[in-house]
Formats: sequence, C-alpha cells, structure tokens
Amino acid sequence: MRENLYFKDEDSKLYLANSLELLKDEQTFPAEYVDVIFADPPYFLSSGGITCRGGKAVSVDKGDWDKAKNFEDKHKFNLEWIGLCRKILKPNGTIWISGTLHNIYSVGMALEQTGFKIMNNITWQKTNPPPNLSCRYFTHSTETILWAKKNASAKHFFNYALMKELNDGKQMKDVWLGKLTPKNEKIFGKHPAQKPLYLLKKILLASTREGDLILDPFCGSGTTGVACKLLGGRKFIGIENDRDFIALAKERLMRFEEQNF
Repeated sequence: MRENLYFKDEDSKLYLANSLELLKDEQTFPAEYVDVIFADPPYFLSSGGITCRGGKAVSVDKGDWDKAKNFEDKHKFNLEWIGLCRKILKPNGTIWISGTLHNIYSVGMALEQTGFKIMNNITWQKTNPPPNLSCRYFTHSTETILWAKKNASAKHFFNYALMKELNDGKQMKDVWLGKLTPKNEKIFGKHPAQKPLYLLKKILLASTREGDLILDPFCGSGTTGVACKLLGGRKFIGIENDRDFIALAKERLMRFEEQNF
C-alpha cells in the first residue's frame, strides 16, 4: 500500500494507516520480514477518571483510540494484531509489548494463544508518578513490558554482556527504574502516552543488532524510531493512524540529533 507511505528516509519509514489493515498487506509486510517489534498498543484506560499533572486535576482520557472496551472486544483486538505481528516476525525474532493492568493481562494471554513464548515480564517503575487523587488506591507507578520470542524453540538474540556492563557488572534484573518522559523530549509536541527515550534505547540495545529492522505498529510520536536513529545502524518502520501524531513522529525523526540528550 504505497499510498499509505507518509515519510521515508535512508533508514526509516512511516505509514499513516490502521495497523490491522496494513499488516495484512503482504507486499508491504511479507512473512518473516522484521527482526524485532516494539508495540505500545492502546491501554483502554480512558474511562472518564482524573489524574494529576503539574499539580492540577486533569482527565485521564487520551482520545477515542484509548476508550475502554469490554473484555471480549479488547481481547479480540489483541489476538488479531499480535497474530499479524507473529506472521511477519522472523523465526528468531522477538516482540516487546508495554501495558498497564487495563490491558496487559489480555496481551499476555493473546501472546500465548498465538504461539509466542513469553521470556520476561519487565516492570518499569516510574520514580516520579502522578499522585493518586482519589486516595482510594495505591499510587499507580508501574507499567509492564512483556518480552516474547516467536516460539519456544526460537534462538533469540539477547545482549547479555552489554546489559550486565550497563548494570555495574551485575546481571540486569527485570525491574527497571526511571523517570517519566521529560519535557525536553517533547520539544516538537506532545503525545499522551509517549515513552522516554532511555527505555526504548535499553530495549533496543538488549535485543537488536546493527542492521536489524524494527517495527512499531502503534508508533505514536515516533520514540522507537528516534531511538533507532540515535543508536545507529538500525532500520525502522512505524505505523500510526492519527495525522497529528504521525506528523510529530516525522518531525522527531527528521531532527533526531536534537534529541541526543
């Protein structure tokens, strides 16, 4: 679907499209095509609640794309896009999927139902989460990132030595601490679910080699692509169905060097 190609440069492509439709196009995405997938799908947490931002109470709603669904619709959605991703993933490829309690359990079930082997359950602990204004629950301060390989016998790549080096010579654990996305990574615009660059850099360093092709089927503001460019030697494909967000992703990819903080 060449008409969906929104932006292209030497090592990156952005498609303005619905992932569930584009991933079925075998000319654009043939079987066993990509090395690694990072996906930050809708969390379905936009339900009219409130959170705290800048000391003020604001809505948690992120947009129509994140509106809460019943479990059946949510799980059907996850089964479909994860199944499509598995088809285009190389035999020894891996997939990373982030989420919260609103969707991650369905995601985990869908991974197993489609044949993936879950290897790690990464807990990203945010050191500066917004407070819980209702005072009726514990403060939500974590997200889960599942890391899975295509099947149990796949020989996936893991840069164990580098991860150990980055962790002061000790085995890196599955709890990662860090701050929310800083303001200086939003200089070209904001996305309500934007991931910090340090998180994507760590994921890519752990599981990709130079020359690998990385896909982000819900690329939002393009953080995965920016991380690929900052690390160098990696190719990137992003899919996004919102014109404002994909315009932001394009701007960030074109000016990635200005985000090398």
